[in-house]
Amino acid sequence: MKHVKMFLAIIVVMQLISCHGRKSSEGGIVPNPDNGGIKLPDGFSAVVVADSLGLGRHLTVNSNGDIYMALLQLHNGKGIVALRDTTGDGKADVIKYFGRFHGTGIKLHNGYLYFGADTAVVRYPMREGKLLPDTTAEVIAYGFENRHQHEAKSITFDGEGNLYVNVGAPANACQTQMRTPGSPGMDPCPLLEKFGGIWQFKDDVPWQQQVEVGHRYATGLRNCVAIDWNFTSNHLYVVQHGRDQLHEFFPQYYSEDEGVNLPAEEFFEVDDQDNFGWPYCYYDPFKKKKMLAPEYGGNGEIVGRCEDAKDPIMTFPAHTAPNALLFYTGSLFPEEYKNGAFIAFHGSWNRAPQEQKGYYVAFVPFKDGKPSSDWKIFANGFAGVNPIMSPGDAKYRPTGLAQGPDGSLYVSDSNVGRIWRIMYNK
Repeated sequence: MKHVKMFLAIIVVMQLISCHGRKSSEGGIVPNPDNGGIKLPDGFSAVVVADSLGLGRHLTVNSNGDIYMALLQLHNGKGIVALRDTTGDGKADVIKYFGRFHGTGIKLHNGYLYFGADTAVVRYPMREGKLLPDTTAEVIAYGFENRHQHEAKSITFDGEGNLYVNVGAPANACQTQMRTPGSPGMDPCPLLEKFGGIWQFKDDVPWQQQVEVGHRYATGLRNCVAIDWNFTSNHLYVVQHGRDQLHEFFPQYYSEDEGVNLPAEEFFEVDDQDNFGWPYCYYDPFKKKKMLAPEYGGNGEIVGRCEDAKDPIMTFPAHTAPNALLFYTGSLFPEEYKNGAFIAFHGSWNRAPQEQKGYYVAFVPFKDGKPSSDWKIFANGFAGVNPIMSPGDAKYRPTGLAQGPDGSLYVSDSNVGRIWRIMYNK
């Protein structure tokens, strides 16, 4: 009888291994056989933490492994989803919704969960041992005007008590007639008074009004959903969504190919009072310099006032929509990833009639606060189709990034609300 039981136990184990394709890479976690539909470098694997949560934006992970994800739209009247794994298999078995705001930015900081709604940054006090925080929101920064274009408020913190908020510009190029062929740009652009930059606030002072109390830390940034503080170099970094439609609006200066491949998405190191040039300038990765926008007298060849705008530290292909930035500080991944930058590219809509690009997570190695070599695609296959001609064809679109306490990398999706946990098989 004893031998029969042992034989049956061996059969069960073999079936489990056959079913899952490989052994657990992190404790009791068995990765998905296909990594949840994404492609990863050798040695990496992924498990789907949860699915169909709602339109996911950024996410953050607590020291006990609890996950909090912002939602673009309210789910049954709630704007944040909280997840807990009580069985240790890497999959959330407790899922709860809370909060009356929807938005993008979300971050655990000094015992609070901070949330970037479209018109305010609020925070919720965390409760020891509880998945849900105290759901009474305290307003930290407010007064952000929502014109229903680039309204996402992504956030990050430094180590000196400061909160940084992306305030995207509700425009393509600050034209007198928005998105109209040949329309000139407003000069100076009045949007820069309240939009198109990074604002700094104190992280623990309530009711800070954007213009009256907030500090405009940097300007000339069209929209930087991807934002993070690098504690190794002690600097703020952002990745910008570049402008659109150079060919459509100014075909006399830009061919279809140039419209598809200009301008580059720019990766910036940000210092106080930096000016990056939007809407007057865009970055041409082929000429490797800022160029004067056609709305302001440019023709694809003139630099003009853009000589004074701050250059990027790296560029990426046009219209790939960088939506999250994370400097990796964990020890789970190989040493080459230490202190490097992961960037989630949400994917383009405006490269038509050519193939769309993005829909991947990229990695940039860093040394001494600067990229140490070229970027590479780390996680791919989110779109689920190749080639992808329209964002409506994409199965998933990577939007948020977070690091777990063990060094795992979490990725959120904005289409249906899937969350992946990416691990390394030591």
